[in-house]
Amino acid sequence: MRSLLSSLLAVGLLACTATRTSAVSETPAAHAKAPLPFIEDDYSRALSEAKSRGLPLFVDTWAPWCHTCRSMRAYVFTDEALAPHAGRFVWLELNTDLPGNAGFLEKYPVEFWPTFFIIDPREEKALVRFAGSATVAQLERLFEDGERAYRGGAQGPEALLARGDALYGEGKAAEAADVFAQALAGAPADWSRRGRALESLLMAQYGAKRHEACARTALAELPRVPPSPSRANAAGLGLSCSLSVAGDVPDVKQLRASLEAVAREAIAPDIAMPADDRSGVFEVLVGARESAGDEAGAKTVAGQWLTFLEGEAAKAPNPDARSVFDSHRMSAALVLGDLMRVVPAIEQSEKDLPDDYNPPARLANLYRRLGRLDDALAASGRALEKVQGGRRLRVLSERADIHVARGEKDAAVRTLEDALAYAKTLSGVQASPRQVAALEKKLADVKAKP
Repeated sequence: MRSLLSSLLAVGLLACTATRTSAVSETPAAHAKAPLPFIEDDYSRALSEAKSRGLPLFVDTWAPWCHTCRSMRAYVFTDEALAPHAGRFVWLELNTDLPGNAGFLEKYPVEFWPTFFIIDPREEKALVRFAGSATVAQLERLFEDGERAYRGGAQGPEALLARGDALYGEGKAAEAADVFAQALAGAPADWSRRGRALESLLMAQYGAKRHEACARTALAELPRVPPSPSRANAAGLGLSCSLSVAGDVPDVKQLRASLEAVAREAIAPDIAMPADDRSGVFEVLVGARESAGDEAGAKTVAGQWLTFLEGEAAKAPNPDARSVFDSHRMSAALVLGDLMRVVPAIEQSEKDLPDDYNPPARLANLYRRLGRLDDALAASGRALEKVQGGRRLRVLSERADIHVARGEKDAAVRTLEDALAYAKTLSGVQASPRQVAALEKKLADVKAKP
């Protein structure tokens, strides 16, 4: 159900928060043309409306740099098939880059992007916290699960699923994992929520740092899930977990090999799934080859991945939709060592999306790697004119790298000092202690250079 696969690399598993490129992703257009009446960046208003209307609140937390968020907004939330559901919830979208949304993030932490919350406005309690992407059909089941939790009265595995959702919404990953496991164990073989429950279980196990359990659960449960986006994503999640298992664990190599084989099968071309989901599995397959020390194998998969992405970009209906694939195209090109294969596409994205900070931020990264340092510095400046929040820290950090490459130590120091000063103006949920520590270390390293 989710294209979390990319969303996890950033936190050490897969990643919408930070890719191997350190690139940032595009700013999608708002839900202005979407069939669901989303309120933009105003939690207080949405909460008040939900209370007055007696409806649960559906919240889409997204970020402009998150390609999975971008895919949802370009390909799913614009689907008119969602129109009949407009009256089921009050709808809210929150850009997590905006400093004004820090209060919501402190109350409802977000670890992976996008994360969807279904909140009971009576208690401001998260009934469902679900990370990643979904098709329209999968969203519809999520709506049903949220409404069932809001009304109460669920029984059997559905009740356990609702309980697991609530625990995960409260940030209790280990307890949620135990309950999701009970739901799967007690459900009939043809349970319609099996794929969704398995994905939720694997995510909770990852959140609880139960990486080995996550990998073994995926291998044991995947045969019970039919070919589908849920099967593909669960296979990718399981494989990703296996890459975090210590190398001295018995049979870990076989565990990884088995999950890698399942992941390859799960993204067969004849299985219908969103392009972003398939791309996420490609990404973790590249990671698996790299983890195995198989550079040639990683390049082979990266070549298949990039060819697939180029084909999807060519079919995109508009520039916003096409730019969904920019970050992964860049990732694949980096593995291949062929950056010029993607530069023209990202330059076109900057022309087509002049208000988006992501194309120039990506170009700054690419130009630096290509030795085009003047172009890199100029592109970085264009990105800084638009970017804010925690992502601005990333752009400033990469700008310091450009100054270092140009031999401009003093400018690099000033840039990193500016980043740290800006970090002090942000909430801790937007400028994490880990991020600040990384900036402080980089500053110390630059100062120590002769």
